[in-house]
Amino acid sequence: MANQITDLWEVFTQEQHGAAHVHAGSLHAPDATLALQNARDVFGRRGKVVNIWVVASHAITASESLVDPEELDHNKVYRHPQFYEIPKGMKNV
Repeated sequence: MANQITDLWEVFTQEQHGAAHVHAGSLHAPDATLALQNARDVFGRRGKVVNIWVVASHAITASESLVDPEELDHNKVYRHPQFYEIPKGMKNV
């Protein structure tokens, strides 16, 4: 059997009706039908899954990070201890 070129597919599962679909993982398949079948076999057995989506990875467009990682911790100065007063009489702080 010759090697077949396959596409990468992203798998999203829904654990209960009305809940959000959550990224479960990725798999390779030559088409959407086989991707869905493989996703059912691989990700449907992990627990209660009521719905599965498969999306070709090349069809997903994502933004760059909307927040600079350097700013994540530096903008939360209110978390530093110098902004809190210790009540009088409090021990072992």
